[in-house]
Amino acid sequence: MKMTPFSATFLLTTLLLIPFTSCKKELRNQTAEENLSSQNRSSEDELLKSLRSATSRFHSTTQAINEGHIPDEHCVSVPGLGGMGYHWVNPALVDAEFDLLKPEAILYATGAGGKLRLVALEYIVVNVGQARPMFGSQPFDVGGTPLPAPHWSLHVWLYENNPSGMFRPFNPNVTCP
Repeated sequence: MKMTPFSATFLLTTLLLIPFTSCKKELRNQTAEENLSSQNRSSEDELLKSLRSATSRFHSTTQAINEGHIPDEHCVSVPGLGGMGYHWVNPALVDAEFDLLKPEAILYATGAGGKLRLVALEYIVVNVGQARPMFGSQPFDVGGTPLPAPHWSLHVWLYENNPSGMFRPFNPNVTCP
């Protein structure tokens, strides 16, 4: 079959347009994914803002004790992973409910002069068959605390940067004395 100059030009133009068309579609999908990711981040940012507002009073360990959190002298850390710090748990809050504004544990780390400083919060939700809790788009971890019942937990490094991630259990920036 002999190609005319017109059919050769048409074929060449069509072949050249195929990659651009697929690139355009890929860019559109990527933009939709970025928009969804951006919406999730925005929603999560609002949750974090609300949580910070509700918990900033725990910079005062006296306030934490007054609200039922029990001081713990055991600092948690794992070589190679980092630390969690000291877990001050309010046993009255440990139940099957996830309340964004009432984390069950407050985490402190030793700061300058040996003074405790607020670094993170932890949710502990007893699993009684309900759906796995979510903090925005972040699912809770299965287990994770020494609780003798099935449960979920989630660390939120709201007051100390965690290079491993906002919701990772261990923070390489936190060390135990």
